[in-house]
Order: sequence, then C-alpha cells, then structure tokens
Amino acid sequence: MGAFAKIVATAMVSIFVQNAIFERALGANVVIYASRKNSHVVGFTIGMTAMTTVASIISYFLDGLLLPLELGYLFMPLVYVTVISILYVLALLFLWRLFPDTFALIKKHAHLAIVNCTVLGALFLNSAYGSDIWSYIGYGFGTGIGFFLACFMLNIAHEKLDSNKIPRAFRGYPIMLIYIGIVSMGFYVLVGYTAKF
Repeated sequence: MGAFAKIVATAMVSIFVQNAIFERALGANVVIYASRKNSHVVGFTIGMTAMTTVASIISYFLDGLLLPLELGYLFMPLVYVTVISILYVLALLFLWRLFPDTFALIKKHAHLAIVNCTVLGALFLNSAYGSDIWSYIGYGFGTGIGFFLACFMLNIAHEKLDSNKIPRAFRGYPIMLIYIGIVSMGFYVLVGYTAKF
C-alpha cells in the first residue's frame, strides 16, 4: 500500500471507527466546550489537528528509541507530555512573533485545544497500534478530523438540546453527555459491534 493510501486509510479508521470522542470518550469535556460557538469548532479543530499530527510524527521516532528498551514504556507518559508541552510553547511563540493578531485571538483558548487528553490519547494509541510513520501521521491527522466531526455534531445538536423541552436538571452538560453516549452507540453499530443478551 502506498504512503498516501495508508495515511488516508488510517485517518478514516480514526475518524469513523475509532473516533476519540465517541469510541473512547477522550476529550469529551473539550468537545462540549468547543461546540458551543461556531468559531470555536474551526479553531479548536485546527489546533488539535496540527498538534496531533506533529506530535504523532515526533512520537514515532521517540517510540522507536524507547519502546525497545526493557522499561521504556514506563517513560512514555512523561515523554508524551513533554512533547506536547514543548510543541505548545513553540506554537505560541511562533504565533506571537509572526502573527500577533491571531495570537491575540487564540491565546485564551489555545491550551484547551492543544493540551488535552485527546492529543495525549492519540499518542498512546499510536504507540500501541501504529506500525510505521504513515500510520502515525494518518492516525494523528484523523484524530483531529474526528474531533471536528464530533464537535460539528454537538454544535448542530446544541440548540435543540438547550431548549425548554429538556427538563431543567438535564440542560447543559448532562444532556450533552447523554447525547454523546447515544451517538457513541450509533457509531458502535456502524462499525459492527453488537450487543450480546
């Protein structure tokens, strides 16, 4: 399989079959926050997709160095958090120096889009299931696009779920979690999981 085909295939798996939000509930709180405004959906998606893709490329090389070691897997959480932190600081410095207007717009929410469990979870899943650089890139990119899909679906549902027809106790965060659970079950059916009774 060609490199591009492998990237696309892995991205499709991470978007639809192993969606970080609907399959593993990674970053559900961030997607609920980001889905409240249309501008947040795009901004959070760009930040998360860039971070998961670049961090996945770096983690491929670090995995190759540390995972063959006897206790290398014990250091992976620290290594991944360090990689994410360094990339976060470098991205903010880059935007601050070259694009100050953009930096002023995103500085309030950048930490939510970049430093969250969706990004960290993508790196762990890559180290567990990734086979080569192309699958790492595809899974990292697909995780960001899968976040967009989840955020877009919640953005559309937000108005309906925040209506007066919903009991007051369920409005806001509780109904969104219930909605995510229902959509997650739909994703499970699409990929072939069946309940055994």
